Amino acid sequence: MSDEEKGFTIKDRRMFSEDSQEPQESEDKLEKEAQPESTPADTDAQQQTGASEDTPADELPLPTVNFSTFVISLNASALVHLGAIEDPTTGGKIKNLPMAKQTIDMLSMLQEKTQGNLTTEEENILKSVLYDLRILYVKEKE
Repeated sequence: MSDEEKGFTIKDRRMFSEDSQEPQESEDKLEKEAQPESTPADTDAQQQTGASEDTPADELPLPTVNFSTFVISLNASALVHLGAIEDPTTGGKIKNLPMAKQTIDMLSMLQEKTQGNLTTEEENILKSVLYDLRILYVKEKE
């Protein structure tokens, strides 16, 4: 390809236009305005984990551990054992019903032992996770 066929772009970065003496908005400012703003949920998640957009996934700090994240973690483990979602380590779906049953039983024990000590939100999460897992377990057992 010859030099004449290669294209190039000229960007005017002057603050004033040639026709008037009024300041122009710089391209950087216009580009920033064109980018979507982060939502409050994105900001909260980044603040909670201390993550930024430039941080690689393997260097992200873990989310804070509370009752809800613990229940969600056990739910994910049970779903992997039920073969409903892929195992993150192998990338495949493997059914291990005895392990799924054990995880469901742990969640059931947790519900029994924490009765009266949970917030309404925590109680609802645990109840709905257990219901969904039990339904999936019965379907897989058939």
